[in-house]
Amino acid sequence: MARQESPGKPSLHQSINTVYESMKNAGSTNVYDRFVAMDGRCQFCVAGTRCSLCSNGPCQIRPRQEVWRGVCGIDANGMVTRNMVHLDIMGLSAYTHHTREIARTLQAIGAGQSPFGISDESKLDLLGGALGLNLSGDAVAKAARVGQGIIASLDDLSGAESVLTRALAPQERLDTWRNLGIMPRGPLYELVSASTRTMTNIDGDWLSLARTVLRLGLATCYGVLMPLEMGQDAIFGTAKPHAARVDLGLLDADYVNILPNGHEPFIGFALIEAAHSERAQQRAREAGAKGLRIIGSTETGQELMQRRPVDDVFVGCIGNWIAQEYAMATGAVDVFVMDMNCSLPTLGELAEKYGATLVAVSELIGVPGTHHRIEYDPGHVKEQAWQIIELAVENFKRRRGRAAVRDLPMRDIVTGFSTEAVLEALGGSLQPLLDVIAGGSIQGVVALVSCTTLTNGPQDSLTTAVARELIGRDILVLSAGCGNGACQVAGLNSLEAVRDAGPGLKAVCEQLSIPPVLSFGTCTDTGRLILLVTAVANALGCRIPDLPVAVTAPEYMEQKATVDASAALAIGLYTHVSPTPPVGGAPDFVKLLTEDLEGLTGGKLALGEDPTEVADAILGHIKTKRSALGI
Repeated sequence: MARQESPGKPSLHQSINTVYESMKNAGSTNVYDRFVAMDGRCQFCVAGTRCSLCSNGPCQIRPRQEVWRGVCGIDANGMVTRNMVHLDIMGLSAYTHHTREIARTLQAIGAGQSPFGISDESKLDLLGGALGLNLSGDAVAKAARVGQGIIASLDDLSGAESVLTRALAPQERLDTWRNLGIMPRGPLYELVSASTRTMTNIDGDWLSLARTVLRLGLATCYGVLMPLEMGQDAIFGTAKPHAARVDLGLLDADYVNILPNGHEPFIGFALIEAAHSERAQQRAREAGAKGLRIIGSTETGQELMQRRPVDDVFVGCIGNWIAQEYAMATGAVDVFVMDMNCSLPTLGELAEKYGATLVAVSELIGVPGTHHRIEYDPGHVKEQAWQIIELAVENFKRRRGRAAVRDLPMRDIVTGFSTEAVLEALGGSLQPLLDVIAGGSIQGVVALVSCTTLTNGPQDSLTTAVARELIGRDILVLSAGCGNGACQVAGLNSLEAVRDAGPGLKAVCEQLSIPPVLSFGTCTDTGRLILLVTAVANALGCRIPDLPVAVTAPEYMEQKATVDASAALAIGLYTHVSPTPPVGGAPDFVKLLTEDLEGLTGGKLALGEDPTEVADAILGHIKTKRSALGI
């Protein structure tokens, strides 16, 4: 499918476009100008038919020139599928790192060495039960055992089936995965196995590699994402709906502004706690500021905003990853806090130009020009938060009086939905949701779990267009990931968005006082979404593939997204992605994903960049499932 150029503006959002003009005039590097400069992508890379694993390469498979194999002998299907395994390996690795940090934090709480506590003991019980642990004692004792149990499940190299998959997946799915040879083992086992088999001259069989793709997806969903979110809920609380604010207008240059960015929110939560103290606010006022604020960015911002109410100290989230350079260029950032994932290599250059301080709080971060490293330690996180606050106050003293972009837009939204929150809104039972689906007021449910990219148009344009088309067809949307930020800044997670919904969905939303697009969190919430889907299937007494549900990733970008999509396909869900992944050079692999897989796992890969056509196809799928269920 042809790539669509981003037409003239970097973003759907006025705030980004306003700051872009300022950056352009100042000659500042930014993601949009770099995108435009990358003229003429390698068509072998686009098709996935390029390999540089060994010194015989790089190899390019060119069927029109009768180059059918790489030097080693691997064909197009094998090369493309092997490349997809490599992407999934990185996605699983990143999620595993996040989960290990949660386990480490739970262990520190259990040892009495962390200022964090347990906010939702029920999640410890759920996770501990799935791990087969002794749940006697108080919450602190449970935290220690659950933390150790997570580590053991992640690191299991025995080759035994994943204990969390066996505990949390429906029996019918387990039987299907065993029959197909895609039942996952422990995450580390799968990482070692997949990394080894995709070296040169080990596994060149595209069918074997395709099974590896699906197995890595399942290992991610059940072995990593589910304990990740349960663990975070246990520590920081399970999300509940509340009002919040988003967009670059949250940045006021008269305040000391600290932006936690990334995916692991531990330092961010500690900063919110410290910033609410009179000591922190007094330090800011002494420096000449009106006060000190914490403003979330990217997925860390979503994690914080899902669980903490906004006020004049924690004021909300600026948006998704593309927003970060533009946030820096407002001239209102004092400290940009970089935890694992989604911190751009240009931030050092921009921080120098716009007067900000960069602090890396993860051992993984290697941004050129980083000023300080304060790597997260659950036993000293309170002191670390105060170190960052002091750096921010000192930065404000230097920044004060410099030019800044002001009066940018901001928007009020509703966030904080989780499986528990959805049930609470429905009166504590899934039955009201099942009733409105059966009655046709809601045709079905779509999980929008997306990144953001410029490959298929300006930032967030396709994501928001697909979401609007879906809700207009009476389809309830659950948004997560950077796509959640897209919907939030565009106003789709506000009560006012009900006007864009179809008549049936509109009536349900008005009755329950909820938006038509429910803010469900981050990309890590894929596991939480699967648990919700599993609960619905159990309530209806059917298989997951039989449900009137689907997944869409209208602007997928990176390796976490590919492994999420692999999980959805293995679980048995219709999964739309855009832009087209680099698989076009492998006709047999494409046929498996788009046609044959439906008869195996029940999953199906759908492609497309026209929002009307995408939504029509999803609705057609949902109607087929409704008809089969007799509703």
